[in-house]
Amino acid sequence: MNTLWKSLPSAVVPSVVDAEPLSGGAVNDAWRLTLADGSAYVLKGSVDAPAGLFPLEAAGLRALHERAGIRTPRVFEVSAHHVLMEALQPRPDTDDFWEAAGRTFAELHAVRGDRFGWDTDGWLGLLPQENGWTDDGHEFFAERRIRRYLREPKVRGALAPADLSGLERICERLPQLVPASPSVLNHGDLWRGNIVADPAGEPVFIDPAVCWTWAESDLSMMYCCDPPPDRFFRAYEEISPLADSWRERMPLLHLREHLSVLAHFGAYGDTVAQVRDVVRTFS
Repeated sequence: MNTLWKSLPSAVVPSVVDAEPLSGGAVNDAWRLTLADGSAYVLKGSVDAPAGLFPLEAAGLRALHERAGIRTPRVFEVSAHHVLMEALQPRPDTDDFWEAAGRTFAELHAVRGDRFGWDTDGWLGLLPQENGWTDDGHEFFAERRIRRYLREPKVRGALAPADLSGLERICERLPQLVPASPSVLNHGDLWRGNIVADPAGEPVFIDPAVCWTWAESDLSMMYCCDPPPDRFFRAYEEISPLADSWRERMPLLHLREHLSVLAHFGAYGDTVAQVRDVVRTFS
């Protein structure tokens, strides 16, 4: 059993009577802790975490709640090596739940920014997420979400020169491939595994990588990575209608996630093949 939680600097560790490992994280460990008084928390941590990772995660949760009013876990402690949060419930995966999640996601994207980026770089997994400000969404996506990863050694090791050239062509063609749209508040790492539920069964959003950028950029991960039922997307569009042909653009905007996977793990699974398919389609 993984007992790493015992070495993390949380004040609740001495009172823990049960620690249940939680799934879903690719780079950090998490546990549901039950204390002697019956209270429960989620402890997420790593002794090898980069400096600032957990404080920035806590700041991102706070930004989503304070700026958009969406439900995120309450944070009780944060340090360089851990974050202690409110314990929540597994999502129910019902049609009603996914409709509510779609509406909430649209409400998040109703919060407009005046530029693209964030006031600090963040983290996506164990690698920095570059968020330098720009007034141009196409420039932001090209430089901070595609070219940023083309410098990573594992990406250059996994992709052939022709793949890299194709990705550069996509960067140059983005204004023709993606319609201009406003900067909105993005969760930044939203797939179904990062949505849980509160005790009333309402959606709660976890593990953000926040920034201001296109709504479609945020939507692409939900669409391409183990997508929820289509009722999620229909509920989203009832509040925030999307531009024509948005579904066709989802694989292109999901490039950021594919390149992040390669940057972390090298030629993992079918990721290289998926990148090449995007290059063939859009370059």
